[in-house]
Amino acid sequence: MPSSSKPLSEFLALDKKLSQTGTRFQITAGELILPANYTMNDVTVVVQQGVVSLHRNEGHVLYGILQSPSIFGLAAAANTIRNDYTLIAESDCRGFYLPSRETLKCLDRYQLWREAFYWMAWQTRMLEMRDMQLIGTNHYHQIRSTLLTMIDWDEEIRLRIGVLNYIQQRTRISRSVIAEVLAALRKGAYIEMKKGKLVSIARLPTHY
Repeated sequence: MPSSSKPLSEFLALDKKLSQTGTRFQITAGELILPANYTMNDVTVVVQQGVVSLHRNEGHVLYGILQSPSIFGLAAAANTIRNDYTLIAESDCRGFYLPSRETLKCLDRYQLWREAFYWMAWQTRMLEMRDMQLIGTNHYHQIRSTLLTMIDWDEEIRLRIGVLNYIQQRTRISRSVIAEVLAALRKGAYIEMKKGKLVSIARLPTHY
């Protein structure tokens, strides 16, 4: 199994048991995944269908856009680090959430520790890849890696999310620098954009 591939069989095993005690949701694009009286610190969220964006509230940092299936907060009850995060639907979404303490009980009751480990190991790998793209690299390489991430999204999502806004929220690079690089890439026919959305990538130069 490639290191970047989601452990789908493990997801299905977790989904089957966690869903038995979960509160289901079915929401449209733009809505918060959790009700106002819930926080990501205390729940596990399972997105069975749809696309969501994960935001860190401190500093207003956009971690990324994630396509289903996804699980968030799998170890929330065991994690003493308290950062505030928000999940927002970027398309029609359905799934469920449950208190994190119930998640731990479920993992123990059905001996799903292996499946939980595989899922969390995959998440750690994704964070490592994100760090490689954004930490210790110059502005162009951050913009380049973000464009390559975006082109892998489903077309429906790409045509909804503005390139400049997404790159700025993900990297915190100034809008003027991002606009300059995007204009140069468009002029060189390296990328195609329409109404601020990414349509296609021919190729991206290694250096700017």
